[in-house]
Amino acid sequence: MINTTIAKLALQALLGRRRFFLLLAFPVLLLGLVALVTALVDGDAAFSVLPNLGYPLVLPLVAILATSSVLGPEVDDGSIVYLLSKPVNRYGIAISKWLVALAATLVAGALPFLLAGPVTGHSTRATALFVAAAVAGTAYSALFLAISAVTRHAVIASLVFVLIWETLLGNLFSGVAWLSIGQWGLRIGHEISDYLPDPANLGYAIVVSLAVTVVGVWFAGDRLRSFSLRGDD
Repeated sequence: MINTTIAKLALQALLGRRRFFLLLAFPVLLLGLVALVTALVDGDAAFSVLPNLGYPLVLPLVAILATSSVLGPEVDDGSIVYLLSKPVNRYGIAISKWLVALAATLVAGALPFLLAGPVTGHSTRATALFVAAAVAGTAYSALFLAISAVTRHAVIASLVFVLIWETLLGNLFSGVAWLSIGQWGLRIGHEISDYLPDPANLGYAIVVSLAVTVVGVWFAGDRLRSFSLRGDD
């Protein structure tokens, strides 16, 4: 159901907008900060930047930027109506756009954790955090794509979700870990290094991460099927 033409158009939209430079700035600044702290303090202090800043904040922000870039502008300017007037499978559109957003999220949001391993001297921990980021980034991109298909204020809605639910409440209440995408990723990464926390059952974390991903992409496609000329407020 992957449509290569739609995927190419989504990639062009992602690379041809100012958001791309902001997307690129996140991993560059994160790795630069890690290198600076390593040089000024030590590898342990530098690595702590990754789970405390990079994972809970940079990763979801990258996912928001990526997903809003591949679908949001078309909803905002109404060009999505022209696209949907063509005989193209709606779920194929959603899957194609999600794959582009996912690729950008993995490269700009997850890969920096792996690259930071040799810099900080904690390659195993970095690998575990990379796996956690890949899992969480996959679910994030699907969820934010679904949100982009629902409202023109997808960036704001996604930010509220990340800042209030994932970050604030997730740190205050341990029970939120069972409903937190970021915590699911950390649980899976914990299998590689026990440096990462163990907030939930492994099987549960795998199943719900897959469920959010599948349902998110499916919902985006279903929403595109019912999209009308007046769009959404």
